[in-house]
Amino acid sequence: MKHLVHHRFTVMAAVVVLALPLLLASGSLASELLIFALAAMACNLLLGYTGLMSFGQGIFYGLGSYASGLLLLHLKAPLSLALGGAMAVGALVAAFVGWFAIRQRGVYFVMLTLAFSQMFYFLAYSLVDITGGDNGLLDIVRPSPALMGTVLFDIGSPWRYYTLVAGIFLVLFVLLQRLSESRFGRTLLAIRDNEARAAAVGYDVRAFKLAAFVVSGAVTGLAGGLHAMLSGIAPLSSIEYHVSETILLMTVIGGTGKLFASVIGAAAYVLASDWLSSIWPRWMMLLGLLLIAVALYMQKGIWGVLERAARSLRGNAGDRMAATTVEPGKEQA
Repeated sequence: MKHLVHHRFTVMAAVVVLALPLLLASGSLASELLIFALAAMACNLLLGYTGLMSFGQGIFYGLGSYASGLLLLHLKAPLSLALGGAMAVGALVAAFVGWFAIRQRGVYFVMLTLAFSQMFYFLAYSLVDITGGDNGLLDIVRPSPALMGTVLFDIGSPWRYYTLVAGIFLVLFVLLQRLSESRFGRTLLAIRDNEARAAAVGYDVRAFKLAAFVVSGAVTGLAGGLHAMLSGIAPLSSIEYHVSETILLMTVIGGTGKLFASVIGAAAYVLASDWLSSIWPRWMMLLGLLLIAVALYMQKGIWGVLERAARSLRGNAGDRMAATTVEPGKEQA
């Protein structure tokens, strides 16, 4: 049964990847959607599975952007090294931040991650020679995937780059889905539901929380590196707390506790932002109203609404079948 659910979500993710080129005119917008879906899935691993509301996701996202940008600009690194460097930096910094943050709970945990977010932002602002300060890193190149010096395929155009992003997204979706359904993922859920009980039965709660932080940081750093190559810049704004806020909102809008819900949340946020910004300069006000509606009427996010609708349809179909079924004795009478 679990394998069927796993394959169902994988098929749904593949459908999204195949549908975006048919539904969207912009390859850059489609790539941005999947990149933020990666960041939202990484956030969901902390919030939905471990119960940790981290405002430090922007740290890993921004540092991933800087890491890939610096490797591409100064070392002319190949694509694999640039993205691997973004993941490594995201994982290492997440281990550092998480080591301190997981020692607190509730609002104090949130305050610590927010404090780290502000600290890394001002570090990036101050280290002008490395990060470019206010200007960020400019003219970041987008190397094509190569094997032993031979270019496998060109990713210079937006839709070709989308092909690369889509492939990475699908691989990581499958890996994160398997991770969430493994013993590790079930232990995270146990910690989320009752941390004291999980510790009492012998689980090292801090070690599991730190591991979740490292995985989340690595994936978020990769998302930052992919976005830097998409836009050609690694701006200072990529590391500010607003990015953490945006990733959290995507996660909550989609629904926590299901990785595919994060894809829905990222799609809703990115597409709504793109559409609303084209019709009104103060589009953030409309987005705020949308978020209020989610908070008031969709506590389980869009995924929760879809699940309720599916249960209602199955219930109605079952009632209709029961109504049309005639008992053998009554049929003869």
